[in-house]
Amino acid sequence: MGKLTGEVAIVTGAARGIGRALALRLADLGADVAVIDIDLHSYKQFAAEEELMTADTTVDECLAKGVRAIGIECDCTDQPAVEAAVKRVAEELGDPTICVANCGGGGGTYEQTAASTLDWDLYHQIINRNLHATTYTTNAVAPYMKKNRKGKIVTLASIGGIGVHDGGDYVPYSIAKAGIILFTKYLAEDLGKYGINVNCLAPGYIATGRLVASIYGTEEGKKRAHVSSLRRFGTVEDCANGMEFLVTDQSDYVTGLVLEVSGQTTGKIHVYGLEDGLD
Repeated sequence: MGKLTGEVAIVTGAARGIGRALALRLADLGADVAVIDIDLHSYKQFAAEEELMTADTTVDECLAKGVRAIGIECDCTDQPAVEAAVKRVAEELGDPTICVANCGGGGGTYEQTAASTLDWDLYHQIINRNLHATTYTTNAVAPYMKKNRKGKIVTLASIGGIGVHDGGDYVPYSIAKAGIILFTKYLAEDLGKYGINVNCLAPGYIATGRLVASIYGTEEGKKRAHVSSLRRFGTVEDCANGMEFLVTDQSDYVTGLVLEVSGQTTGKIHVYGLEDGLD
């Protein structure tokens, strides 16, 4: 029996990277897991992510841990599709009691993401992928949790939603993550009377397989580790540790919290900017 045996968890954006680590930790704790992603094989886009896989999909990795698991391919920027996906989870696994709204991601060049030269198509894509996907997902699970007067919701922001990049770029991602932080606090206030906890995880520079290969593995990228007070990049396991606190009984009297998993990077992220994302 695990600490979360009997719970039904949804994790969006869980085909690779941080989301995969969160889904696997939930399975380790005994929860049944629904993996929602636009492509359940998206890890195949990055050799470094593919090397980490121990099965065909995150779903199969969860099943191997002895829990029930399903995978749903869904574009979380499509609100009706998200509602349908959550309904399917309830029908196949049971009413969701844990929701980790991890779907997101950034991108773009300096010129496309600087505050005064925004590329509007990219801007809307990133806002939709992060902020809107989070609001759609949490609103889809809320009725089930309200009905049962039980639930733990974790949103994923970033230190990019707290600090400012030197030079004024990466604005769409940062705006979206800042919006998620404030939305989380409002959602915690709204759902608290139902006994539902809502908290936010804000990672710093996390060494996913993709980012180690594309950014952090370079000499310039390695310098960014020193922005952290701990002088290292975070790991996906560090993020899973933070999430574990927020979805278990250890955090029963914690809501509206923004938990930074950054090695104390906030306030110092201006030293080295990123063009390809913080998550």
